Amino acid sequence: MTKNNINFIITILLAFVLSLFLPWWSIMIAAGITAISIPLKKAAVFFIPFLAILVFWSIYCFTISSANDFTLAKKISQLLQMGGNPYILILLTGIIGGLAAGIAAIFGKQIAVLRKQ
Repeated sequence: MTKNNINFIITILLAFVLSLFLPWWSIMIAAGITAISIPLKKAAVFFIPFLAILVFWSIYCFTISSANDFTLAKKISQLLQMGGNPYILILLTGIIGGLAAGIAAIFGKQIAVLRKQ
């Protein structure tokens, strides 16, 4: 397995475990820890945690929302003027979580670079 795949899987697993005990920002801790412990190069530092949390949050939101037939997601998407489409809301949630994780991973990479100096 490549570093990208290992980082992707560990980010999802760590985010899942931390989200059991911590608030939403635990995904940022997971992305930062994996960026420090499994160094990636160039744009992969941002995009691997971004995609990992996008997948994690999208699947997590889908499973939670499907349990109640997307009732709350439909209402929230109407409030946000998305035409009542819960799938767009789920995708938007994943993108926002991915952005937070990607930025935290860049910060973690910078910490790792500063520690080497």
